[in-house]
This record gives sequence, C-alpha cells and structure tokens, in this order.
Amino acid sequence: MLTRLSVILFVLAAILLLMACVRADRVRSWRESLNPSAPAVPDAAFVVARLTFVGLAVGCVVLGVRGLGVEDGSKWSDDELASAVEQATYELDGFLYRTDESGEPVVFLYEYDTLIETEVAENGGGDAPQDGVDASPLAGNTDADAYFTVTANGADSAFCTHVERVRSKEDDYTPPGIAGRPGTYTELGYRLDVTTREGAC
Repeated sequence: MLTRLSVILFVLAAILLLMACVRADRVRSWRESLNPSAPAVPDAAFVVARLTFVGLAVGCVVLGVRGLGVEDGSKWSDDELASAVEQATYELDGFLYRTDESGEPVVFLYEYDTLIETEVAENGGGDAPQDGVDASPLAGNTDADAYFTVTANGADSAFCTHVERVRSKEDDYTPPGIAGRPGTYTELGYRLDVTTREGAC
C-alpha cells in the first residue's frame, strides 16, 4: 500500500516538474487561443508558478521516499528472522511454565504460540519490526508436545519450533491462603524444552 502511494507521489512530482518547465510564451499563446481578450500575464506570475510547482514536486519526492522507508521498516529480512528465532529459542529453552490444576496456564499470555511470537519479535534487533511474527500450530499438538511454524511479514524463510513441556515438581507453587492459612490449590510447575530447525514443520 505504501509502495503504491510512493509511486503515485513520484509520478505526480514528475508531472509538476514538467509543468514548471513549460515556457511562458507557450502558456501565453495557449491562453490567448482560448480567450483572446484576457489580460496579459506578467513574467513574475510565471516565476512564482514555477517555484510553486518545483516546491510541490520536492515535497512529493520527500513524502515518497519516507513512505518507502516505512514500508521497508515494516518487513522482516530472512537474516533478521533467523537471528531472532535462534535467540528466542535460547531464551525459551528451560522457561518456567506453570498451570493451574486443570492444566490451563496461570498467565494467559503463556500460550505457546504467544510466547514464541513475543520472544521472536523482541529479539528482532534494532532494524526489525516489533510485530508481524506468526507461530502457526501444527494439527495434533498437545499441551505436552507441540510444533509451530514460525514466519514473519516480508521474510521468505520459515522455522519449525518444537516445544516439550517437562514436569518440574520443584517449581510447584502454593499461594498462601487467607489470614496466613495454608493455600487451597497448587500451581503445577513445568520447564519448557524448546528446539528449532530451519524449514516449515
């Protein structure tokens, strides 16, 4: 969308520059052919018109270049995605993960796909976008064993991230009850075993 708008602005700038290059005598001749009784246009008016057209053309070029920069900044490169996925895998491997007694994550943002997308986006580096990452789950995934194809807007490459949830009783947590009484339920502790390979799952 921004690329198309930038192209339109560049074309408009070219038209404005062509208009600024039209000679004054040609404009006078064209004007007299349409309205012979019209008063003559002074040379100063043509100078002002040329400066206006050139100024507008420069403005169109500047906006077009900025639009291309924004468009490029909203896309991932293959190298950016590869680096971000590698770092996200490192940070998620061994990640402390807790569920309630029904098996639901205690923190709703700890769904596997959300965790992966967030970590990849945060590790994209200074020039990479902070969004546009998708972790698509494989059919048949379970809470204990899941695969996700990781892609990003603008990048041609894809990566397969494998998440295994390993029980870790030492990480169980029982919140204290009311008035210092023992808690009534325990959050079950797990550790994530995360690996990634190049290519879709």
